[in-house]
Amino acid sequence: MSNYHIKGLKEYFQVYGMAVDDPEQFWEEIAEENFVWRKYWDSVLDWDFEKPEVKWFDGAQLNITENCIDRHLNHHGDKTAFIFEPNDPSEAAEHISYKDLHKRVCKFANVLKSKGIKRGDRVCIYLPMIPELAVSMLACARIGAIHSVVFAGFSSVALSTRINDASCKMVITSDGSYRGTKKVDLKVIVDDALNNSPSVEDVLVVKRTGCEVVLKEGRDEWLAPLLENSSIECIAETLEAEDPLFILYTSGSTGKPKGMLHTTAGYMVNVAYTFKNVFQYKGDDVFWCSADIGWITGHSYTVYGPLINGATSIIYEGVPNFPDWGRFWALIDKHQVSQLYTAPTAIRALAKENLSYVEKYKLTSLKVLGTVGEPINEEAWHWYNNNVGKKDCPIADTWWQTETGGIMISPIPFSTPTIPTFATLPLPGIQACLMDEQGKEIKGNRVEGRLCIKFPWPSIARTIWGDHKRYKDTYFSTFENKYFTGDRALRDATGYYRITGRVDDVIIVSGHNLGTAPIEDAINEHPAVAESAIVGFPHDIKGNALYGYVTLKDSGLSIDNDHLRKEINLIITEKIGPIAKLDKIQFTSALPQTRSGKIMRRILRRIASGDVDNIGDISTLINPETVKDVMDNVLL
Repeated sequence: MSNYHIKGLKEYFQVYGMAVDDPEQFWEEIAEENFVWRKYWDSVLDWDFEKPEVKWFDGAQLNITENCIDRHLNHHGDKTAFIFEPNDPSEAAEHISYKDLHKRVCKFANVLKSKGIKRGDRVCIYLPMIPELAVSMLACARIGAIHSVVFAGFSSVALSTRINDASCKMVITSDGSYRGTKKVDLKVIVDDALNNSPSVEDVLVVKRTGCEVVLKEGRDEWLAPLLENSSIECIAETLEAEDPLFILYTSGSTGKPKGMLHTTAGYMVNVAYTFKNVFQYKGDDVFWCSADIGWITGHSYTVYGPLINGATSIIYEGVPNFPDWGRFWALIDKHQVSQLYTAPTAIRALAKENLSYVEKYKLTSLKVLGTVGEPINEEAWHWYNNNVGKKDCPIADTWWQTETGGIMISPIPFSTPTIPTFATLPLPGIQACLMDEQGKEIKGNRVEGRLCIKFPWPSIARTIWGDHKRYKDTYFSTFENKYFTGDRALRDATGYYRITGRVDDVIIVSGHNLGTAPIEDAINEHPAVAESAIVGFPHDIKGNALYGYVTLKDSGLSIDNDHLRKEINLIITEKIGPIAKLDKIQFTSALPQTRSGKIMRRILRRIASGDVDNIGDISTLINPETVKDVMDNVLL
């Protein structure tokens, strides 16, 4: 029996039991049999959740790009690694073979070396969904540089914050990006960011849209001429198992984003294993993860997971509705996609449109459907199942996080019976549990609690870059010897898990984790604003949307001041990005607060959700009269 590829429910339970009984042997067998190592490990696992510190395959030496590319060259070099589908459907798709990818990565790696980038240096990548995004990541990994990809929808302020936190020496960007019918001038955003980022020495610019750019002498260069003069040979650096691979920022409940640090060997083993099993990838399948590579989903399941398994995957530059709402389905038929991995937000948006957009396409190539980013609601699950999967494609409703590196809880297609809205069972090697507020594990089924993991897994983030104390406080201080996910979950009568929401001030909007603190900080910079509070409320498409309660310094200002609302959202766009804009802004005379000055967001969430009959106890408020005022002016 191969633990690497599970093919039935009975086998799942056997393998899961083995992983619980002897997790080190379980992961060691997978690592030995399925990857290329330059040197094997001295120990499989060293861990201490008290410090916290985790080391997988310590002492081993490898380079992840040899596992992604080089080992496939002899027998599968001509196989397509990436299909690049441009934003404009009139522009031909590009098929990049493993041989081509090897050449591109080597040439790019040599460019990085020529610019003085070396092992351990941080390189910020701010690119749209074009092949250079994946190639630049792999080029960094080949020479041991640490890549930090920033989603190319973040503002210059957010970009600068991330560059400075990691002290990046280089930025890789493009002149611009396409977004349907729009062009975005990315280089202008980078230039603005670098006014406050002194660590950056070089900027490499990809020519994509033809946007006019200004190249700063001594710092900025077009990438193409450098690649033309670069060698196609670049020996991969020998790296240690625990050498850093990448930093990826995620929102927290405080204002500063968290730079999650992932290391090399454990991440490689885990994402390869989860890709193979969750998507049941085989032979000549074509895999499509629609998430931007700027998020962890794209890192793990567009780039690293598929390539390690020798898969063909799609990089799509555009949006679901260009040139019309049938673009996703057209791409599936065009490229004969076998597995589609997308977000519930996208599914809800697509479901809202006329069904004819779906019905005109065959979609017969599909074998497995997946969802990611947030729990999927039942209506969207059934629409996806009925109209896209034709009731013949199992849906892998996956739960995981930037911090976990890989999928943690998910059905295994063709093995695990699915139930709408349930992520079902933990994958082998993942020991999930539920905890009560007193710190005791909740046993049995038909229970709800705080979701924790009680044993380390290979792709767990090792720290928050530059702030290990925050890492410990955030994930390992709530419950002794357990990783706390920050999520609530229930376990049903069969042992299936359903994620029910966050327990902190992080709101999942369109699959993106948005901390409320940085948004409130941005709003409070407006000269007319005294204070603000952000909560989430249910949204038909996004899952959750952002509702802002804003108290103005001048109580005489109109509560229907739409101009002021636009100014507040403009500040949010400038400071964070358009993904954090508020759907609703309610101006208030004051916010309900406890005697210690804490804003009662629990009450505000209920009001924003329309649940005004369950406000609960307000006796602890210093100003209970504000609750009625907020309720009377709520924007429904």
